[in-house]
Amino acid sequence: MRKLANAELDRLDVEGYHKAVKTPLVIVLDNVRSLNNIGSVFRTADAFRVAKIYLCGITATPPHKDIHKTALGATETVPWTYKKNTLDAINDLQEQGIEVVALEQADQAVALHEFQPLSGTTYALVFGNEVKGVSDEVVQTCNTVVEIPQFGTKHSLNIAVSAGIAVWDFWNKLPKVF
Repeated sequence: MRKLANAELDRLDVEGYHKAVKTPLVIVLDNVRSLNNIGSVFRTADAFRVAKIYLCGITATPPHKDIHKTALGATETVPWTYKKNTLDAINDLQEQGIEVVALEQADQAVALHEFQPLSGTTYALVFGNEVKGVSDEVVQTCNTVVEIPQFGTKHSLNIAVSAGIAVWDFWNKLPKVF
């Protein structure tokens, strides 16, 4: 066994990425403050061809050197939009027929491994602030709340880790479009 060289990975170039079919998945960042987390989410979104990212509230926007440090160019491939108010982004998405899912610890939350996305449906995953999580008013506006089960002593996961787990889980469960 040997490690593959980058040239052997058969990855898309930027132009190819823009033309490629996207996963029916959108990410919404609700007041995420860490530039490194934002960059990491862009990189995860690129890896799974997420359709778009909404950056909301205090969430910083590209270009920024600290976002670039972890995004490694994914801000050039993944389309994004800034919305001052997360609720405006949620309302826009729901008006487009997109099912909005908050990742949060809430009563009536469905465990991520038990949630089954519907074929032919586009989903928006909402991730919240590193300390406060997804705001209560946003949680109440979402169609569903999904929780990543945890079994240790900590109350939450890093938002970039949560995004990686959730995007992978949804990508794995959705019909493959490419």
